[in-house]
Amino acid sequence: MRFGRDRPRGATSRRRLGSTLGVNDIAIDLGTANTLVYVGGEGIVVAEPSVVAMDTESGEVHAVGAEAERMIGRTPATISAVRPLRHGVIADFEVTEQMLRYFIARVLDRRWAHPRLIVCAPSGVTEVEQRAVEHAALAAGARRVQLIEEPIAAAIGAGVPIEEPVGRMIVDIGGGTSEVAVISLGGIVLSRSLRVGGYEMDEALGHYMRGAHQLVIGSRTAEAIKLAIGSAHPLAEEMTFAVRGRHIISGLPSEVQLHSEEVREALRAPLREILLAITETLEQTPPELASDIARHGILLAGGGTLLRGLAKLVEEETAIATNVIETALTCVAVGSGLALEHYDRLAGSATAKRARASRSTTTT
Repeated sequence: MRFGRDRPRGATSRRRLGSTLGVNDIAIDLGTANTLVYVGGEGIVVAEPSVVAMDTESGEVHAVGAEAERMIGRTPATISAVRPLRHGVIADFEVTEQMLRYFIARVLDRRWAHPRLIVCAPSGVTEVEQRAVEHAALAAGARRVQLIEEPIAAAIGAGVPIEEPVGRMIVDIGGGTSEVAVISLGGIVLSRSLRVGGYEMDEALGHYMRGAHQLVIGSRTAEAIKLAIGSAHPLAEEMTFAVRGRHIISGLPSEVQLHSEEVREALRAPLREILLAITETLEQTPPELASDIARHGILLAGGGTLLRGLAKLVEEETAIATNVIETALTCVAVGSGLALEHYDRLAGSATAKRARASRSTTTT
């Protein structure tokens, strides 16, 4: 399980769904680490890693999802296992289209049943990046596409009454991005989007192992370390973990015993960036909304927030009660799926938002 927006165990669909059930609307949490697919009336039916294994010469897709993830770092020269999204946005359009086509086909019974689609996007996504997501989804077979901002989807999935005139703070830490947002009256009042997430934590661990232990490790080993003994706050009982990798000097396989305090030190930099975004957002929040947040607390979503002691660290830094949403791994996908019931309203909101942005650009 990756510290991002990870897949729940056993969530992969065992049957094909579609028009026989009268279901044509789909919501997709298109994450850097994992993709979750929610079918209207059914719930989450697919949860797979956002990985595609392709032939580097012909472009033929060999595998998508969990099967492709197992190939990372183990493929021959002619096959490349890649993640087509980086920091929550499309890095490779054609590969993303292939991945979306695969996931949509998994849940539709007929090739000609083109669904309406809601796709999650970071709150800081640019208009160009929005268009890339929309175009990829349309090319993959959707007949209409709407985007929903991840903090809004997370709040809906967590059961937060976002329509109320009450300020709520959501922090969503995924594989490639971290979103900090203040929500009131059904919209985002203030937000920050960081291109820091679970993968940056893994990279920080890799750099630490090279510098402190002269050991080269892969991303999957770094993730295993984080899951086994990673923490953001001192543990009641510190732990150790046997790490195997390639020694920089000898070039031979080697093993070291890593202490949980070392892992915490290695993760300090990416966690500091996330904490800074939270405190800066709070500093800019209007007083009335800040008062609401102090009363209701901060909610943490996304797989990254499951890091041991992270809620306690945020609480100490902000002096505000902080809790991890019980369904932190799936709340964004569930919230997007619940938004399917208000698809036309979402479309109208998106149109108005773009019109305001256009007028703003013209004025400046």
